[in-house]
Amino acid sequence: MTHHHRITRRAWLGAAGAAALARPALAQGGTWPSRAVKIIVPYPAGGSTDVLTRIIGERLKDRLGGTWVIENRPGAGGNVGIDAVAKSDPDGYTIGSATVGHFSINQYLYSRIAYDPDRDLAPVSMSWELPNVAVVPSEHVPSKTIAEFVAWAKARPDGIFYGSPGVGTTPHLSGALFCVRNGIRGTHVPFRGAAATIPAMLKGDVQFAIDNLASYTSIIEGGQMRALAVTSPARWPTMQAVPTMAEAGMNDFVVNSWAAFVVPKATPREIVDRLSAALRDISAEASVQNRFQIAGARSLGSTPEDVTVLALKERPMWQEMVRVSGAKLE
Repeated sequence: MTHHHRITRRAWLGAAGAAALARPALAQGGTWPSRAVKIIVPYPAGGSTDVLTRIIGERLKDRLGGTWVIENRPGAGGNVGIDAVAKSDPDGYTIGSATVGHFSINQYLYSRIAYDPDRDLAPVSMSWELPNVAVVPSEHVPSKTIAEFVAWAKARPDGIFYGSPGVGTTPHLSGALFCVRNGIRGTHVPFRGAAATIPAMLKGDVQFAIDNLASYTSIIEGGQMRALAVTSPARWPTMQAVPTMAEAGMNDFVVNSWAAFVVPKATPREIVDRLSAALRDISAEASVQNRFQIAGARSLGSTPEDVTVLALKERPMWQEMVRVSGAKLE
């Protein structure tokens, strides 16, 4: 056999092999989903990430067919669940509902995490954003504005206690930054979610929180808590009377919590694109936007690249907030 023929034959075998390898991926993409798709929520059932993911999960079933199963895998600030996504088969059948913590905070907060968000995960689409709201218990704190609260807090010899759903969460970092910026002596009190923070505030043990609006909407409307400001860039549609932090005199305090769907890094691009398109369509549905707004969130859809851009842009801010808070976790 001539040298020329050897090369041709080898090239043909290589091409045939590549085609054979490509076929299952294309077939998967074409018929995906052909079995149950699991969405891992890395936080407990009943929290905002769980509730909002379930709304989207229902719509994915209607748009893409198949069975969509939500699995709660909480632990280590959401790292346990997202690590499970990173290490799952990259076949489009395991998806993670990740938050800003996984993209831009946890790498500064934990001395080590088992996954690298850039190396091990592929973003699919933004899913939502939700502002935090600065709240005080009406019965125990007289302040009606941010300026009044700062003056009241600074006048207290022992300062204030502020609550959050855990060390390194956006409410913890927001509360720490707020106290440092305003020269308030603030002591952080971590709870297991807003469901535990709220009773402590109503008793007067904790005087302040900058926590997810979604968790506090009903209690603010009921009058037991007073909303002093929201951390979104504009006033929140369902709370038009509450000023933004900038309007209340706190500049550079736009702190939104956000989330995006992720898959393992090597997931075929055609599956990522199909899922991303479906998520963008779902986010634009009026019924979904309405349900999210009632829950204190804004539904979002985006390209995979948009998620990466936002994650990179926000990292310096969160790194600084982790440093200011002094938080460090194993």
